[in-house]
Amino acid sequence: MAIKPITGMLKRQIVLDISVALGLGTAAGYGFWYGYHVPAVRHRDAFYQKIEDERARALGQSSA
Repeated sequence: MAIKPITGMLKRQIVLDISVALGLGTAAGYGFWYGYHVPAVRHRDAFYQKIEDERARALGQSSA
């Protein structure tokens, strides 16, 4: 009984694996960036803006 040759299966699997890895990596990157990094930067910037406003108020300056 002859066995059918396995042609193109490895190539198809590699392409699928790479595509899934790139897709999941991109999704994880966007999740980290917009789910953690951007809110953390906004929080940090608001903190420093508050400190700067207090410093300017204490010196009798107005913040623009």
